[in-house]
Amino acid sequence: MFQRVAVIGAGPSGVTSIKGCLDEGLEPTCFESSDDIGGLWRFKEKPEPGRANIYKSVIINSSKEMMSFSDFPPPADLSNNMHHSEVLLHLRLYAQTFNLLPHIRFQTTVISVRQTTNFEVPGQWEVETESREGQRETRVFDAVMVCTGHFTQPHLPLRDFPGIESFRAKYFHSWEYCSAEGLEGKRVVVIGIGNSGGDIAVDVSRVAEKVYLSTRSGAWVVGRVGPGGLPLDVVGSSRMDALIRKLFPSWTNTMLEKKLNPQTIWPETETWVKAWEFCGSTVVWSLVFAYSFPFLPSALQAKCGYRLQLYKHVFPPALTSPTLAVVGFIHGFGAINPLAEMQACWATRVFKGLTALLTEENMMKEIEKDTATMFACSERNPLQVHDIPYMDSLSEEVGVRPNIPWLFFKDPTLALQVFLGPCTPYQYHLTGPGKWAGARQAILTQWDRVFQPFKTRVVTEPKPDIKHSSKLSIIMFLSGKLFLQLGLAVNFFSPSFLILPVPSFISLLTGFPLLF
Repeated sequence: MFQRVAVIGAGPSGVTSIKGCLDEGLEPTCFESSDDIGGLWRFKEKPEPGRANIYKSVIINSSKEMMSFSDFPPPADLSNNMHHSEVLLHLRLYAQTFNLLPHIRFQTTVISVRQTTNFEVPGQWEVETESREGQRETRVFDAVMVCTGHFTQPHLPLRDFPGIESFRAKYFHSWEYCSAEGLEGKRVVVIGIGNSGGDIAVDVSRVAEKVYLSTRSGAWVVGRVGPGGLPLDVVGSSRMDALIRKLFPSWTNTMLEKKLNPQTIWPETETWVKAWEFCGSTVVWSLVFAYSFPFLPSALQAKCGYRLQLYKHVFPPALTSPTLAVVGFIHGFGAINPLAEMQACWATRVFKGLTALLTEENMMKEIEKDTATMFACSERNPLQVHDIPYMDSLSEEVGVRPNIPWLFFKDPTLALQVFLGPCTPYQYHLTGPGKWAGARQAILTQWDRVFQPFKTRVVTEPKPDIKHSSKLSIIMFLSGKLFLQLGLAVNFFSPSFLILPVPSFISLLTGFPLLF
């Protein structure tokens, strides 16, 4: 009888994997090499080799609603874009609420994971661990979930930078960066214009004499705050937005480019696109990380192009028994938490035999197809996925993908929020295995939690405009009816069913922009 699961790592991916196991009646044992949960989000004054690291000023780009777990909405009073300490707080609340901590063995490092001698029949694994005191132990598990992430091994390609051998000043990877202390009055070059590069350039510019931000290619600088101070990722992340981008990619790109300012630079920061020769300043590399799974057999680390050979970024296709899954080894255009949670949910159901995988040959074909099409895969971004299509593909496997046409018949109010509002993780708990009774309410109140941080002082509420509200209610009702009738008449996902006129029509009649 399948029971025991080894979970490696107690970051967000590991913690949600523990819960996924418990939800399916499995017995997880999580091995965490440090003395606490959190992974990347556990701030350390000094970087620890082999572990992810963040700097003091980190504020997450994804908003709290978009990075929440599907059955655990964040507290309303937390910031929309949380400081790393708030992210860790939210994870602690999650672990405490679902009693996950007793399943974690802290200060225990996984040395090796290898197949048992009779692996082909039960698909079991021998997991060798080492405690802080140096004591080693080997236990047999029915399945393994690898949740160690991909921000642990900084990649510093010094040979690509001529003159670095004679460079006398300080240089280091952003993995080592903690704060701007020690860079006061210096001339600093930040190489790489990713999220960390931009953050560090701004952070250092407050104390340095001069900061240069170097990039080998062009980039759009997009803030995390959108119109009206709202988080940007809740404004343009609806299913309707995704459908429009899919149907009219050129048009949406043109419209987006018009809203962005390609000349944006930060105060006291210059952006250079040029080749560097090193002669004298402090250099901070904000480059990619090299992923590593030293405890796994080399046969499980084969690549397909630039990416690890994993079916839907989770399962090695060559295993005769699908009892090893990689969770959270992915990079979406949004938050990692809901992606990892869905991966864990799918993996545990595969472990139990409730969901079957394709044959090895078909999985390989799917990997090659996804690498070329669905996944934005490149040498610099081998783990990149588009959130909604990826989540939908996994939720289809699990049986929790929301049925939007049916929702419009059953619950039009909820359907409008699901289709026109931000695609929050709660949508994947409305139906199917693990259905959560609070999912509907979480979706209908998500805007309340978004607006709560703006309420820093008590103000007198204006009297409602009853006439205006009634007019809006009538328009909403008629628009919903029209929406349903169109759904009956045409294919839901055809170009002729593009619902662009609905919000625009409401805005035109009411005189103000409408946010769902």
